[in-house]
Amino acid sequence: MPKTFIKMNEIVDLINKMSPYLLLGFLLAGVMHAFVPSRLYRRYLGGSSFRSVLNAALLGVPLPLCSCGVIPTAMSLRKEGASKGAAVSFLIATPQTGVDSIFATYSLMGLPFALLRPVAALVTALFGGQVVNMFDKKDAEAEDVASPTVEKNLTFKEKIADALRYAFVDMMQDIGRWLVVGLVVAGLITVFVPDSFFALFADNSLLGMVIVLLFAMPMYLCATGSIPIAVALMMKGLSPGTALVLLMAGPAVNAASMLVVGKVLGRRTLILYLISIVGGAMVFGLGVDYLLPREWFTSSIEMMTTGAMRGQGWFNIACSVVLALLLVNALVRRFSKGEEVCECEQTACKVSEHAYYIEGLRCNHCRTNAEKAIAALEGVEQAEVDLPTGRAVVRGSVGIDDVRRAVEALGFKLRD
Repeated sequence: MPKTFIKMNEIVDLINKMSPYLLLGFLLAGVMHAFVPSRLYRRYLGGSSFRSVLNAALLGVPLPLCSCGVIPTAMSLRKEGASKGAAVSFLIATPQTGVDSIFATYSLMGLPFALLRPVAALVTALFGGQVVNMFDKKDAEAEDVASPTVEKNLTFKEKIADALRYAFVDMMQDIGRWLVVGLVVAGLITVFVPDSFFALFADNSLLGMVIVLLFAMPMYLCATGSIPIAVALMMKGLSPGTALVLLMAGPAVNAASMLVVGKVLGRRTLILYLISIVGGAMVFGLGVDYLLPREWFTSSIEMMTTGAMRGQGWFNIACSVVLALLLVNALVRRFSKGEEVCECEQTACKVSEHAYYIEGLRCNHCRTNAEKAIAALEGVEQAEVDLPTGRAVVRGSVGIDDVRRAVEALGFKLRD
């Protein structure tokens, strides 16, 4: 009992240490969402030049989008004129990091890891995007340009409200459950997996990295949720480079994103996309283990292991309580069924209204992109999509084939 209790205390200490930085990161993400016009993310991504790839990577690194949420966003950018290389660069850079995960990484793993994550994401994205531009020239430019999205003119007060809603409702809904999953997995590893198991890979970094890749790539791991798992692995004795491989490859790709990228951008682009992610993760992981001082990356973990971080104080505990309440609120909202809306085949309705069901929606970014794509269709007056059920209610005069094309262009599927 004492040993298990001590190990669970380590998880509690981890949460207390991370929560203030998570809340700050969520807030900054909300401010970016509300105050940075989305047209700026589309303006500089056209053409197949290196500059478009660089712009896509620079825009993607700070954005807090997961590997599922980034797909419809990247496909939307592609439809609005972004080159295929720029889209791939954005797909690689964005899910690996974000303002929230950078702060969380600093809180648990120290400054070197917090600096290296965005640098590694940027370099890997540049390589991947440029390789696609060089070797996949077929359909290098976007096939067509969608109608520009009309952005609402909000007052400053409305933008503040929008920032808070996005930060502490939408992002909590998207990231919250995966953060909980990450903490649970970290707890299970810490408590139940014996140190002797990881000792088998302690002297062979390359083998450890390969095993982590095989474990992480098919799974869904968000940039923030992967942090406690990486910490748990390092506490068990795995190398910093192996932890970095998890932090890079885990959030960057999963089974769903591989299927969508292959379908929308083509098999050759998918292969180049995977080679860039795996190759980048391995190169940076081996570089950390063999070229940089180990103590740069282990000091924070050693402090946590020895208990030097315990007794965080009332502020950290208060932040953990606030974070827990926000998570509960977000998860209740996330999994509660949306209100039923009339499926309006009735002649009494003044406005034609039809309901469709969309498969593949995983987060609020997916929902928002689907709504915008349908709303941009000619004849549509309003489109509302319910995330838990995938139910899209479309008001106006539009054919099902047009709705299907708009939805499938983002990598989703309209259920028959």
